[in-house]
Amino acid sequence: MLQSLIHRPRRILMTTDAVGGVWRYSLDLARELVAGGDTVMLAGLGPRPSAEQVREAQSFASLAWLETPPDWMTRDESALDRFPEEMQAIATAFAADLVHLNAPAQAARIDLPCPLVVVSHSCVVTWLHAVRGQVVAGDWAWQKDRNRAGFDRAGVVVAPSRSHAAMLEACYGAIPRLSVIHNGALPGPPESRRESFAFAAARWWDEGKNAKVLDAAAAITEWPIYAAGPLDSGDGQRTCLDHCVTLGQVGHAEARRLMARASIFVSPSIYEPFGLAALEAALSGAPLVLADIATYREIWDGAAMFFDMHDPRALAQCISRLARDADLRRQFGRRAARRARKLSLQAQAAAMREIYDRAAMAVAER
Repeated sequence: MLQSLIHRPRRILMTTDAVGGVWRYSLDLARELVAGGDTVMLAGLGPRPSAEQVREAQSFASLAWLETPPDWMTRDESALDRFPEEMQAIATAFAADLVHLNAPAQAARIDLPCPLVVVSHSCVVTWLHAVRGQVVAGDWAWQKDRNRAGFDRAGVVVAPSRSHAAMLEACYGAIPRLSVIHNGALPGPPESRRESFAFAAARWWDEGKNAKVLDAAAAITEWPIYAAGPLDSGDGQRTCLDHCVTLGQVGHAEARRLMARASIFVSPSIYEPFGLAALEAALSGAPLVLADIATYREIWDGAAMFFDMHDPRALAQCISRLARDADLRRQFGRRAARRARKLSLQAQAAAMREIYDRAAMAVAER
């Protein structure tokens, strides 16, 4: 009886937002789950999605939008008070079998009868730990307590890398029922004729993306560095890229096309719980030049070129070495593509279904 309960196709209610990498994660995973027979309702928080985003989501899933902001977009904890009620209403109307929350804070005060899975993609607490070597304080201090309550409430907690899982426990203490599942990504457009530029994509206003090192390297590289992504957060955070070729915000499809054209993909990030852009670039066969951080070593060691994240000259030297050697570029491009193919959406969805089974079994055994 239990086996038939936990292995039948499920009605999964999954949170998302239209601003950052969680959107891509949730859509790609949801699409794969639906292909396997599950039904998914996406519940969004924060700024409304674009018409293009809505069309993509509604092509395979239902989509609802909440009034509650994401926890990382407010300094006022009371702004999250309505979230449990909003989720209860959607879960009831959708007849959800399982709720998948893409932020631990969302689980803190929720009370639902169905299994609850929490995925920690990033948080203010680990960001401060990695980027500034600081502990959370002041206007953000409530975040740590709320996230801790969410971890304790979840049936299962998932991190996208072992390094992020370790950082979570360094910041929050031991987290029971913590598992690691690497992200997957859709195959990109076919590789086109490679052009003589390096490509990078990020929200550059985020200090953790390390725009200053990228820009300083661009001033001394022989190939230009094209940088896609916003320079301004819209709430006062801003950076400048004086030496990169700045492309501004580009759509996801266009970013994937640029990855297929670029001869090198660069990520100088100080903080990456997974690094989805690197995976997408690798799927196009672009050689990777990555900051030497624990996450990237975990996922790409032996399949990428690494540099000291604080040293723009080291980054420029990696780019110049690849720019001068087409055979080396092909070698690293093949290595990256081989590694990327192991990080498939099919493997990710299969692993998440096992997590859902564990969460359902825990509820059934209460």
